[in-house]
Amino acid sequence: MIRKPYPSDLNNQEWQVLEPIICKKKAGKPPKHSRREMLNAIFYVLRTGCQWTDLPHDLPPWKSVYSQFLRWKQTHLFEQINTYLRRSLRQSLGKLAELKCRYSR
Repeated sequence: MIRKPYPSDLNNQEWQVLEPIICKKKAGKPPKHSRREMLNAIFYVLRTGCQWTDLPHDLPPWKSVYSQFLRWKQTHLFEQINTYLRRSLRQSLGKLAELKCRYSR
């Protein structure tokens, strides 16, 4: 069953950018919930400010979402996403991918 999207959900274009970073192939059984839905649930918490336990029932269970959030946090996935998006934006603006620091302390 397809659920009605929340304003915090990734659209297809956003997911297309993030999917290669988030869905790296791993050995073992496939996940019960899609990575996209897990990320949508995390974004729901961030956007609404609700507690993990108050996630709507049409999103993955809060314990699964929170556990995935902690795993991604421990592996620095959010920093990797931020770095990738920052570099992509800088390159699209015709700038160097990495900012060169001119000053040292």
